Amino acid sequence: MKEDDKNNAVIVDVLDGDSLESFLKKIDFAKLNGLIPAVAQDYYTKDILMLAFMNEEALRKTLETSYAHYFSRSRNKLWKKGETSGHTQAVKEIFFDCDNDSILLKIIQNGPACHTGRKSCFYSKVNNGLSVSGDVSDDNKDDGIFYSLKLLYDHIASRKNSDPEKSYTAKLMKEGHEKIGKKLQEESLELILSVAGNSEKDKIIYEAADLLFFYTVMLVYSGIDFYSVINELKKREGVSGLDEKNSRKQK
Repeated sequence: MKEDDKNNAVIVDVLDGDSLESFLKKIDFAKLNGLIPAVAQDYYTKDILMLAFMNEEALRKTLETSYAHYFSRSRNKLWKKGETSGHTQAVKEIFFDCDNDSILLKIIQNGPACHTGRKSCFYSKVNNGLSVSGDVSDDNKDDGIFYSLKLLYDHIASRKNSDPEKSYTAKLMKEGHEKIGKKLQEESLELILSVAGNSEKDKIIYEAADLLFFYTVMLVYSGIDFYSVINELKKREGVSGLDEKNSRKQK
């Protein structure tokens, strides 16, 4: 184990078979008769998506494959999240608690996490009439904006394998990148003309929404998510746009 002072965390390396088995022995499966609770949290938005249970084999599979595996108590079997629905959970980080008997998975969710089709299993809220008093800061004011992009992406991704006769998105996917690219060109031009023609804001917003839709369709078709694009933009922070363009020419 080693200390990560920057993130106030303790790092446990699980990089090979021996360290994997050593880590699994560290986890206390005995308290719940061979199971531990596992919380799945959205890696980017920090939303809590679901709670499930793992046995030792589920945790091993999760570590080996980087996709969330759980143990179903009702079916009494190991299962990979999304194995039938396609709503898989790519694991970015794994944490365990101070008692070594609970797991936190920070994941990238493909589609909704809940079997009801909602993004989170925790969609039912208790109203107990209580509220937090005082000045409570919100450190994630932009999460709602970014989540709306994720929601759009997940919604489009969920239509990818639908019937093309019933879903326009699925029809676009089936027709391929040339059709999607043509729509992108059309919508880009319509947005440019709306701005150049001093159209009302509602018209510009409408055209921008169309462009964003087809842009997202192209990303889904290409297997690229918004986070990859955002991370690329983050890499360019503090770099002159001119310098960045020149560096591309040198490559």
